[in-house]
Amino acid sequence: MIPRQDFTHLETPFLTSTGLYTIVKMPSLMNGVYNAVFRRNYIFLGTVFVGAFAMEIAFDTATNKVWDTINKGRQWKDIRHKYIESE
Repeated sequence: MIPRQDFTHLETPFLTSTGLYTIVKMPSLMNGVYNAVFRRNYIFLGTVFVGAFAMEIAFDTATNKVWDTINKGRQWKDIRHKYIESE
């Protein structure tokens, strides 16, 4: 026997030819995110591009810091004072 499902947290379930479906109540935070970002295509694409640009900057900064830490003392900026005379 199949146990009964509890649909008290959902809106009224409805039966179609392919099975039982329910409409889930969307929390207000998700509703706000949907209306702010996903509702219009140009805003969604702008959000994607801004997010990609920000991630590129963050990743580039983080990898440069790791590279500089690993190669400290071997880069030109670290040994320049040995070869360049002050004027």
